[in-house]
Order: sequence, then C-alpha cells, then structure tokens
Amino acid sequence: MAPRLRPILLGFFSWFLPFAVSFVLFPIRKSNPPLFSTFMFLAVLIVAGLLLKLYFFRRAIRLGEAILVGLLWLAMNLIFDYPMFAFGPMKMTVAAYYSEIGLVYLTFPLFALLAIPLARRP
Repeated sequence: MAPRLRPILLGFFSWFLPFAVSFVLFPIRKSNPPLFSTFMFLAVLIVAGLLLKLYFFRRAIRLGEAILVGLLWLAMNLIFDYPMFAFGPMKMTVAAYYSEIGLVYLTFPLFALLAIPLARRP
C-alpha cells in the first residue's frame, strides 16, 4: 500500500467501523442513551488501538507520526460525520453534536500520545 494512502484508508475505517457498530446498537440509543454512549466510546477506543497497531505493523513506532495520524483521523471523522449530523437524518446542532459525539474522536490523537510510548518499551 502506498505510504500516503495507508493513513487515509485506515482513517476511513476509523470512521466506518464505529459507524457500523452504531447501526447495530441503535435500538439501545432510545432505551438507554448512557449505555449507548458508553458502547460507542468503547468502539472508538478499540478501533483506535487496533488501527494504530495496524498502521505501525512491521514499522518503527514514532510518537510524532502517531500523533499526526491521530489528528488526521480526528479530522476525517469530523468531516465524514458533518453532513450526516448537520443535514442528514440526525439533525443535531453543533453544540449537541460535540457534546454527544464529536469529542469522542479526540480518542485517536490522545490514544496515540498516551499508548505509543508504552509500545516502545522493551
């Protein structure tokens, strides 16, 4: 895979996989919103860890690169979400979106910042 395509393709999956999980768990959203939010946070966290591991598979782990990739994935997730939540079926205000969903995507750069140094330990 081309070096520039790798972070973009994995960035798409960083959005798509939690989105797919949200469809499966959507009935819970109406009956128990806090449980749905917890499941979604866990889905994003697991996806972040797995995709960062895949991104650095058989490559040297560099903290700066990991943070940049995490920031790229954060931006991609916000861009992919915007049409759906601003104009699409969800119709949320910006404040509601960030309080319920948008801030969870900070998981990508924060996970990289906090977990990658642990992965480099002998």
